[in-house]
Amino acid sequence: MVPRYARPEMSAIWTPENRYRIWWAIEIFAAEAMGEIGMIPAEDAKTLRKAYDDDVLGEIDVAAIHEIEAVTKHDVIAFLTWAGEKVGPERRWIHQGMTSSDVLDTSLAVQLKQAADILIADLEKLLEALKRRAMEHKLTPTIGRSHGIHAEPVTFGLKMAQAYAEFDRNLSRLKAAREEIATCAISGAVGTFANIDPRVEAHVAKELGLTPEPTSTQVIPRDRHAMFFAVLGVIASSIERLAVEIRHLQRTEVLEAEEYFSPGQKGSSAMPHKRNPILTENLTGLARMVRSAVVPAMENVALWHERDISHSSVERFIGPDATITLDFALGRLTGVIDKLLVYPERMRKNMDRMGGLIHSQRVLLALTQAGLSREESYAIVQRNAMKVWESDGEQQLLDLLKADPEVTAKISPEKLEESFDLDYHLKRIDTIFERVFGA
Repeated sequence: MVPRYARPEMSAIWTPENRYRIWWAIEIFAAEAMGEIGMIPAEDAKTLRKAYDDDVLGEIDVAAIHEIEAVTKHDVIAFLTWAGEKVGPERRWIHQGMTSSDVLDTSLAVQLKQAADILIADLEKLLEALKRRAMEHKLTPTIGRSHGIHAEPVTFGLKMAQAYAEFDRNLSRLKAAREEIATCAISGAVGTFANIDPRVEAHVAKELGLTPEPTSTQVIPRDRHAMFFAVLGVIASSIERLAVEIRHLQRTEVLEAEEYFSPGQKGSSAMPHKRNPILTENLTGLARMVRSAVVPAMENVALWHERDISHSSVERFIGPDATITLDFALGRLTGVIDKLLVYPERMRKNMDRMGGLIHSQRVLLALTQAGLSREESYAIVQRNAMKVWESDGEQQLLDLLKADPEVTAKISPEKLEESFDLDYHLKRIDTIFERVFGA
C-alpha cells in the first residue's frame, strides 16, 4: 500500500488493530456458542462475552504482540497469548477445537466484506456523477470514432451513458462477489468438525454477518477469492477504458473535453502552457496495479490437499493493495467526471473539419434506395469521399456529389441535402437512454 494512493476509511480495514479485533470477536463468539451448547461451562462463556462487551483489550498493543510472535513464529498464537492475559482462567476455553485458519480465513472474509461495502458506495457515487453528465450532454453532438478515425455522429451524453451502463454492471458484479466472499469457516483441523460443533460456526457467522462455508477443508476454498479479485480487475479495466477516452479527448488536436485545471496548478516544470491529463494517466497506472492482483488470486486456488500456506503471503499483499488502490481510483475518477470540462463548440468544429465525410453512409443508402446496386453506390460515394479526404477537408462532399452526374441522375439536390442532416443521427438517443436509465 502506497500512502499517496490510499484513503483513510479503506486503509483502516487493513490495519493490525482492525485485524486483531476481528480475531478477538471470532474467538469470543465461538466461545459464546460453545457455552450455549454445553461444550464449555456456560458461566465462563458469559464471562468471556462480558469481557468482549466491556472491551477489556482496550488499545491493541501491536508491538507487544509482534514481540511474542518473534518467539512463537505464529501470529495467531501470539495474539491469543497477549489477549489471554486480559481475562481470567476462563481463557483456557478460547480457541477450543479451532485451528488458525478458522480465525484467519473468517477474518479475511470480514475484511473483504468491509472493503466491498466501501467499493460499492464508491461505485454508486461514480454512477451518480456519470448520470448527471449524461443527462447534461444527452444531445450534445460529437463525432464517434472507430479505429481513431471519424465515423458518424454520436453525443457526448451517450459516451457518459455507455460508461454508466458499464459501471452499473460492475456494481452488480461486485455485490455478487461480496456475497460470495462473505463466508465463515469454524470447522477445525481439515474441516471435519471433529473437535467443534457446526452450531459454533453458525453462531459466529450470524454475529459477523457471514454465511457458513458449506464445505471447507482447513481453509475456505480460494475460488471465492479468485472471483472477488477478478471482479476488482474488471472494475479497474472499466476505469482505464473511461480514463483513456478522456485522455484522447484532451489531446491538443482534439480538445473536446479536459480534466479540470485548478487555479495555481502547474502542468510542466519547463513549459508554462501545459495542461496535462495527469489524473486520467494516473488512473491508467492504478488500473494496472489492481489487475496485477488477479493472476496471483487465481493461482491461490490450487492448494495442497486440505491446506497449505502458499496463498497466505499473497493475500497479505493483494488484499490491502487491490482494495485500497481501487477505492482511491474510483474516488479519483468520480472527481474527474464531476469536474470534467466539456467543449461542445470544439466538438462541432471537429465534426465539420472533414468536409461532411461523416454523412457518407446516408448517401450510400440513398443511392441504393434509388435503384443502384450496393457495389455501384459504394464506388460512387467513395470516389468523391477520397477527394475530400485528400484535400484535408478543403473540399465538401456535398458539393462534389451535387456535381457528379451519376449521383444527380438518381438523387435530387434536396434529397442529397437531407442526407447531411445532423439530427438524423440523434433520433434514437432517447431510446438508448431509456434502456440505460429507465423511462
